[in-house]
Amino acid sequence: MQHLRQLLEIENSELARLLRFSLYGLEATLNQARAEFPLDPGVEVCDDVLQELHNLLQPEPPQQNTGWEDVPDELKLTHLREAFNSDSELSYYLGNSQLQSQTDSDLWNEIQRKLLRVPEDLAATWRQRTLDLAQEVGAIADNSNLYQLPFIRDEIIYPGLSGTIQTQGLSLYQQALSNTQNAQGNASDLPAAFLFLYMNFIEIDPDLHHALKSVFSFDVVSLHSKPEQRDQYIDALSDRFQRTQKAEKNTDPLSILRAWIDMDEAIHSLVFVPPAERYSWWGKLQHESRRILKKVADEAINAGNEVRIRQLSGLYADICALSKDDLQLDCGGIPGEVLTSLRVYARINQEESPGRVIFRSSR
Repeated sequence: MQHLRQLLEIENSELARLLRFSLYGLEATLNQARAEFPLDPGVEVCDDVLQELHNLLQPEPPQQNTGWEDVPDELKLTHLREAFNSDSELSYYLGNSQLQSQTDSDLWNEIQRKLLRVPEDLAATWRQRTLDLAQEVGAIADNSNLYQLPFIRDEIIYPGLSGTIQTQGLSLYQQALSNTQNAQGNASDLPAAFLFLYMNFIEIDPDLHHALKSVFSFDVVSLHSKPEQRDQYIDALSDRFQRTQKAEKNTDPLSILRAWIDMDEAIHSLVFVPPAERYSWWGKLQHESRRILKKVADEAINAGNEVRIRQLSGLYADICALSKDDLQLDCGGIPGEVLTSLRVYARINQEESPGRVIFRSSR
């Protein structure tokens, strides 16, 4: 385990990245097998192996400042931080929390990740502004140094920097998902892509929360401050992925549809506070699941079933009869309106399944 951890901690290493994705695949495979064979004589040892894998894949905790370390240099991007913190339009979408980073590298990534949650036109304007301010202090965009996240396509999410500030950007990388496939056997579809993307994104973004009812039904929960909730959310997401795979193997349209409704709920239950705007990068990413869900519903209709799927939005008072166990926030969006749809409302052959939303309090 010592050498595995040493390899995982090497920065900018393709071998380290391949090992990490392979270990994620092994962890998901063992979790699936653990659920399928609960009476297997190797269950207890399997649980120990899963715990070791979990510990191995967790990032090392940052060292505490004891007072003897050197005082960090003054930020070169101070003007960018001040402008970002004081922008009222950004605050409307992101809430009033201030940027927390203490280094230029961390600040660049924190700002770029937050821009993924605001409407794309606003994000584009601000992304250009961040590049202009970085260039003023001698840093330029660098698309060659990117942290790669596994997904079904290649995409540069935002650039890194070189020059006076050296930091990685972020990208989606299809080959990284293929590497994970090799470890797990068959993981080429969208649910698998979301599973491995989320497992990696949760590691790098401390602002992520979950609102998955089967894990915790009473609030939106931080995955950073409550690691046990993070683990339970990932386990639930992995379980729903496995159930989606099983349903598709059985080829029954209604079983596939019900599994996809549950999977789509788990995907949309990874949220921010306030939730990402619908036409942001995050909003459009998660909507890819809804597009697949609609296709699955159409296939069930073509097989002779009566199916109605509805994404709940608009005034909460208008849709609350179609939802259940909703969550309320006092920030983001317009008071009295739905902030995000966690689970779609479904009516399948006269059987109703309520949706679930997060809405803004009217006060």
